Amino acid sequence: MENSLTRQRPIKKAVFLVAGLGTRFLPATKAIPKELLPIIDKPAIQYAVEEAVAAGITELVFITGRTKRAIEDHFDANTELERALADAGKDEILDTVRGIVPPNVSCIFLRQARALGTGHAVRCALPVIGDEPVALFLPDDVFLGGVGISDLVAAYEETGRSVLGTVEVEADQVSKYGIIDPGPLPGSVAGMIEKPSLDEAPSRQASVGRYILDPGVYPLLDDLKPGVGGELVLTDALNARAKAGEVMAVPLAGKRFDCGSKEGYLKAIVEFALKHPTHRHRFRRFLEERLAEDG
Repeated sequence: MENSLTRQRPIKKAVFLVAGLGTRFLPATKAIPKELLPIIDKPAIQYAVEEAVAAGITELVFITGRTKRAIEDHFDANTELERALADAGKDEILDTVRGIVPPNVSCIFLRQARALGTGHAVRCALPVIGDEPVALFLPDDVFLGGVGISDLVAAYEETGRSVLGTVEVEADQVSKYGIIDPGPLPGSVAGMIEKPSLDEAPSRQASVGRYILDPGVYPLLDDLKPGVGGELVLTDALNARAKAGEVMAVPLAGKRFDCGSKEGYLKAIVEFALKHPTHRHRFRRFLEERLAEDG
């Protein structure tokens, strides 16, 4: 097997897949990208960006669709708003707005003209990725606690292999995820099985929306075969790398919320509200009083 350590480089780029239509949240997402739906006072996509920046990533690549211009606006400067806040003396809010993206971090926005799957979306990013390893985010997955992608970056820097972020799911949830087939060594991955039945599942470790892709994945994207709906699925390329012994799994710490579903989004709002430095105590009292009313 080729020595992975000869290929590793520092991870300075992250790719965010944000081209989805958000149909589960219609009509709210008819004009607003689902990634901008707020969890308290920040949109879900901003939590993912902050996670990437905390890991030392300085180049953010967003794969968007034609209805997602508002995401670009969110991460751009708004001089009129900043001037109004400054004139009103609202310095704390002004600092918050200016700090959405630190000055040392750059954003690049690329369009996925047709929704042809995760493999195709990553392929759209290749002109700016080149042959560098990247952190890949599916921002529907939001984490409270833990360090997120930083753990995966550390694993890549140690091994040079692609890394899958995983969580253990309940038995009745196994059929909704790509499930890890563990390899013979701790943390190694023999492959993934997409949405297996519980009887077919080799584990309950689900691959969720955090990945590190090593450059050996990229040539495989050209060979992907269309699946359901004509989509090109990234899992197929990762399975090929896993067979070559070039993929590992790292459990993600913290609470994970699937904010692409209404249930997960509602849970995230409640959990983040209970941790909010300003509102948590009053919100907890409200919940306790409300639950007492229901008996």
